[in-house]
Amino acid sequence: MSRTMRAVVIDAPGAPEVLRLREVPVPVPRAGEVLIRVEAFGLNRSELHFRRGVGDFGSFPRVPGIEAVGTVESAPGGEHEPGTQVAALMGGMGRTFDGGYAEHALVPATSVVPFTSALDWAVLGAVPEMLQTAHGSLTTGSASGPATRC
Repeated sequence: MSRTMRAVVIDAPGAPEVLRLREVPVPVPRAGEVLIRVEAFGLNRSELHFRRGVGDFGSFPRVPGIEAVGTVESAPGGEHEPGTQVAALMGGMGRTFDGGYAEHALVPATSVVPFTSALDWAVLGAVPEMLQTAHGSLTTGSASGPATRC
């Protein structure tokens, strides 16, 4: 008997009304994948664009969400121990495979970063993409490097 979870699903691009809360099967992880019990996720402008169908990335139907934080429920390949606090982001999350707007998220183990924090999950939910944005701005979006002075 398969378990179910609540997830926001978008069947096709459109107005906010296309966001639908549904009962869907909990994904079953394989080696190289991690099933995360999602505690929080960030809301990003890129998800607004995805919902509206702006750009040529992603497919529908889809559970949106390019980031999530929570605890490892299962990692058949042994990459992370159950109960470990983790963040997951990008790498196709919420675009080419289902994302964080759900009670569980199934992501490649390579997209999972373990951490330890006593901060509230609501605070942690916004951290992964903010860190990626800051890192990208400093390393890719500018010509700065270790010897550059601002």
